[in-house]
Parts: sequence; structure tokens; C-alpha cells
Amino acid sequence: MTGRQTEAGALPGVDLEVVVGWLGDAGLEVSAPLTGQRVGVGQSNLTYLLMDAAGRQWILRRPPLGSLLQSAHDVAREHRIMAALNRSAVPVPKVIGLWHDQTDQLLMDYVDGLVIDRMEVAAGQSELVRAAAGRSIARTLAEIHAVDLERAGLLDLASHRPYAERQLKRWERQLEASKTRERPDLDRLTARLRASVPAQRELVLVHGDLHIRNVICAAGTGEVLAALDWELSTLGDPIADLGTLLAYWPEKADSSDWRFAASTLPGFPSQPELVDEYVLATGRDIAALGFWHVLGVWKVAIIAEGIRQRFQGDARNAPTGGPPSPASIDYLVDEAWELVDRYRI
Repeated sequence: MTGRQTEAGALPGVDLEVVVGWLGDAGLEVSAPLTGQRVGVGQSNLTYLLMDAAGRQWILRRPPLGSLLQSAHDVAREHRIMAALNRSAVPVPKVIGLWHDQTDQLLMDYVDGLVIDRMEVAAGQSELVRAAAGRSIARTLAEIHAVDLERAGLLDLASHRPYAERQLKRWERQLEASKTRERPDLDRLTARLRASVPAQRELVLVHGDLHIRNVICAAGTGEVLAALDWELSTLGDPIADLGTLLAYWPEKADSSDWRFAASTLPGFPSQPELVDEYVLATGRDIAALGFWHVLGVWKVAIIAEGIRQRFQGDARNAPTGGPPSPASIDYLVDEAWELVDRYRI
């Protein structure tokens, strides 16, 4: 992992002396002092790599700084889901525990592996590793969607009402709470999606935000070792996750300065190849994929708007490289409309 180094005790919103106590409470060996650095790029919840004086490493997650949108950045929810998945075949880091110091803070094991979160990292991998990573992400979705909800204790994680309507309602609220300007064509896109909702056939655990920056892969093979960032996970339609993956998987370089374009490099599977890998692993009907692909891009645009709004509220929340520009958000909205035409929604 890469990140921004800080001095001991200097992590925004984290008291490292308190964290030493938490690790001790969990029965883990820890040698003070702890040091830490922010890791990852563009996350909603803040993620820190912690290291003690003996070189042991852990990961801490906490909500962003400043005022937050209602229901967003729920670290306690992440804790519940990941702890349940530690007993499943889904690759996730081992959870240590959840503590509260001003806000909920989640501690988990550090997973040593390849994080493809920057173009230079992606460019440094062989085409074979790129291909394997993409296919493994699609298979990881299949593993998530195969979780036995009752056995995992997640049957009551969320409403069992139709997922598309729940998603539209939730993200419309997020947009209204986070918009930094008016965008009428984004409002019209919302109306088009509302008029095109497909019937729901299944209710499974969905990740809600699985893409190449939210996994740790094995160096040299590309296989997914851990799926990260579970804050948007809920119960819903499995094809929604596939649509989100495609929304974060551009096939050509674009004018967006925010969406990660590693998937445009040679070796990474095409969007149809990702879909084929998922269908091969699950046998699912993907007739509704067009709706979910459009909704995925619509949702990414709203997330980008939210990141921009949080940055304006507190610059310490800025992702590496800065917040999304208005032009990049405009590009996403235009792409969603192109998909409306392609899928004839």
C-alpha cells in the first residue's frame, strides 16, 4: 500500500496512544509508540496503516472529518459485515474489533499484497497479472453473492424490499444533501432510471462498491486476497454489483480527472469479458444489466459530487490528487446518457 506518512500521534481524528490500548485489549502484542500513514486514494471513510515499534502492522478505518451525510460512512456496519464474512469463503481482512473515541473506529489485520490504486502501479504489472486481477474481481463478486445470509447472520442487515427502488431513494437523498451545483440532466437521468426499474429476482449480499481500487491482490498472480471498503454493502440484486464494477471499469481513456483508468491498459479484461467471467461463475441471467450499468455510473457521479462537497467542508478529507472536478462529474453524467441509448433504456 502507498500513502502519506505522518508522525506518531499526528493522524487526523485518531489518538494513537488510545489505539495502543485497544490492541492490548484485543490480546495482541503491541510495542509503543505507534506510527501511521493514510493509505488508499479517494476513499469515503479514512483508512490508516499503523505500525508499532517492532514492525507489526494493522489497518484502522474511521469516518471522514467534519459533518457527515446521514447513514453514510457507517464503520460499525462495516465491522458487522466483515466479522460475519471472516467465517465465509469471501476474501476479507480479519477483523480485530470496533472501538469508539469521538467516533467509531475499526481495527483489522494488515493484508500484505498488491493494491492497484495508481496508474504507475497498474503499468508496472504484466499483462498476465492484469488479466488475472480483473477475472478474480469478477469471481469475488460471485463469492459475495453466494453467501448464505442466514448462516452468516446477515439476513436482517437491510430491508428485503426491492433493491432498485431503495437505491434510487437513497442516492437521490445523497445527491440532494451533497450537491455543489445544479445539474438538470442528472435530475432527468434519475427520472429515466425511476421509469425503467426491472423486476427483482433475488436478494443477496451485495458489496455496493467493488472495483479494482477496493481489492488487495497477490503480487505476481493477481488473485484477490481481500475485498475492502464494505460501507455500502447491503442486501439487494446481485446484478447491481456487476453494473457498479462496469461503471468503474472504463475501456478507453476519457476526460475525467477522477475515475481510475487502469482498466484501459493492455491485459485487463474488457467489460464483456468481466461479464462473461461472472456469468460463468454464477450462471445468472443478466438481462437487467443495462439498467444497473447506467445506475452504477449515475451513482459514481453522485459519489464524486459528495467527495467534492466534503472537501469543500473540510480540506483534510481530500483524496490523493484532490477532489473530482466539475468537468469529471459532467463527463460521468454524459456517459450515463450514452449508456441509456446503448441499452435502449
